[in-house]
Amino acid sequence: MNRLESLAIALTAAFTLAAASAAGQEAAGTGPNRTNSCFRPEEKTRALESAPCDRKMLEASARKGDLYAQNQLGLFSALVLDNPQEIRQARGWFEKAAREGYAPAQVNLAVVYLNGWGVPVNYGAALNWLNLAAKQGHPRAYANLGILYMNGWGVRRDYAEARKHLERAAAAGDAGAQANLGYLYDGGLGVVQDYAAAGRWYRQSAGQGNAIGENNLADLFLRGLGVRQSYSEAYYWFDKAASEGHTGAQIKLGFLLMNGLGVSKDPARAYASILSASRAGDHRGDEYLPALAAQLGDRQKAEATLEAPAPRTTARLAAALVP
Repeated sequence: MNRLESLAIALTAAFTLAAASAAGQEAAGTGPNRTNSCFRPEEKTRALESAPCDRKMLEASARKGDLYAQNQLGLFSALVLDNPQEIRQARGWFEKAAREGYAPAQVNLAVVYLNGWGVPVNYGAALNWLNLAAKQGHPRAYANLGILYMNGWGVRRDYAEARKHLERAAAAGDAGAQANLGYLYDGGLGVVQDYAAAGRWYRQSAGQGNAIGENNLADLFLRGLGVRQSYSEAYYWFDKAASEGHTGAQIKLGFLLMNGLGVSKDPARAYASILSASRAGDHRGDEYLPALAAQLGDRQKAEATLEAPAPRTTARLAAALVP
């Protein structure tokens, strides 16, 4: 199992709007505190959460050129998963606002191109929109540019360039960028390997509820790298990341529960946790399932199977987009 976990674009979780951009949007009546919002940043994690809204009123405002309303309609369309036509409408609304210079819509349009949601994957288009948003100081633009350079998507892989962008976003409080910056120090990618520095960035990210930061911090505690080794601390952070759908954390949490490391042995919970990851398409823990199943009675196995949550596609989409 690969120890390090980095963020894909679809999993970036934190939202922090640059102060200068926010001030300009509020002055124009298009800022994040507008009352008729379908989606807004959750108070602690800054990830998207739904809010009551009048879609007809938003549509009327959007058609009159209101950039905030256009971006909100894009979010609404992107998150209506039972209608495949909606994601194409999302791209259209994002593009309208993006072409008028609205930074959140530029980031969201880039995410659409990076993930191929309703359009072919186009790294060049994504890079263009992210650069435009970055010029306005949007932290998520810097965070996603860092990911492009980390992975060599549409650009030459360049860890030094990735670190430059991630540091800007991390300093602005972007939890995803903090986790990825920790990843660079953890793996010695473009920097001297420094587990203590990795732990500091992971802790900042985890403190904001970022599942990647929580998982990677847990792994440092599990192995005693840059921190005092502690199974109980590892269990605590793996449990938090697992509850948010992080499949790697679900598998490692199952391993701790299976072996009684930092927590009492619980084969039923271990089985449910690893099975949840398997259902989400992460089969790295499948080898443990037969042995765990053999320790459970039919009723226990049935109950554990029911406890294994299904993959949360909507949450993953929401985590990638910004209001």
